[in-house]
Amino acid sequence: MTFMDEEMFFSIRLSLQVASVATALVILTAIPTAYVLARKRFRGREILDVVLTLPLVLPPTVTGYYLIIVFGRKGLIGGPVYEWTGWNIMFTWQAAVLASFVVAFPLMLKTARAAMESVDENFINVSYTLGHSEWETALRVVLPLSKRGIIAGVVLAFARAMGEFGATMMIAGNLPGRTDTMPIAIYSLAGSGEWSKANVMVILLTVISGFFLYIVNRHARRII
Repeated sequence: MTFMDEEMFFSIRLSLQVASVATALVILTAIPTAYVLARKRFRGREILDVVLTLPLVLPPTVTGYYLIIVFGRKGLIGGPVYEWTGWNIMFTWQAAVLASFVVAFPLMLKTARAAMESVDENFINVSYTLGHSEWETALRVVLPLSKRGIIAGVVLAFARAMGEFGATMMIAGNLPGRTDTMPIAIYSLAGSGEWSKANVMVILLTVISGFFLYIVNRHARRII
């Protein structure tokens, strides 16, 4: 019996693709957001933080439900987009990216914000004294001194995106050869009684997740 067939390889490739794209989007959005929350003082800052990190504590199915409300064919954003273009994100691999992005974003945000808040204010003040702008200070002082925390956040975000199941199932579905990422493939294999293949996928996903946690732990020790 073949333990790794084409469908399993597809799920592995799709998971890596989805996690990579979602993590790239997380990096582009979470780092500037973390900087604003860490270095700026404005009314509603902590409320904004709560809203952005809610997917970290909400059940994945609830997060997926919210995504349907917003991006579904009749959703707040998905509805107008469908009317104008005839395209809808539901049940596509892009929907899996969206779900992974939403659940991975809070991990990156929290880690990056904590790292930026830990930067010594004296270094920042010295940079301003030397005539550097806030933008230059952010690039030359805050981000370099926060890099280990940011790297840990990136790794955690990628690992979370790889393991996303509930929200992905809600918005992307379980379409073989289209949206069945590794967690969804494991669910399908177990449901159909193909335990040998399911075991292979479970072990592989466990090893990948463990590897990323090992990297995070190494960076955490260096930060301390």
